[in-house]
Amino acid sequence: MDVIFKALADANRRKLLDSLANDDGQTLQELELALPKMTRFGVMKHLKILVAANLINTRKIGRYKHHYLNPIPIAEISNRWIDKFTKHTATKLNALKVKLESK
Repeated sequence: MDVIFKALADANRRKLLDSLANDDGQTLQELELALPKMTRFGVMKHLKILVAANLINTRKIGRYKHHYLNPIPIAEISNRWIDKFTKHTATKLNALKVKLESK
């Protein structure tokens, strides 16, 4: 899971994921538009890290490699970390609501 957090720690990689969330299946050339100040090799480096973290999958179609968002690792983070803490907070808030409404 650490590799996922490291991949998500970079703003440029999050921009690439956002771009894929808006339009899945983009080629390298299309993804370069999400990071206009970065070179093609810089974008490729970030894509390689995202692939290693299993946050995106690739498929070669003809001459082009298409990139697809893989939401499963992000859902696992949500289930493991975020839901655990929000459930506790929601339970406490609900108990407070019941207590206040009973007065």
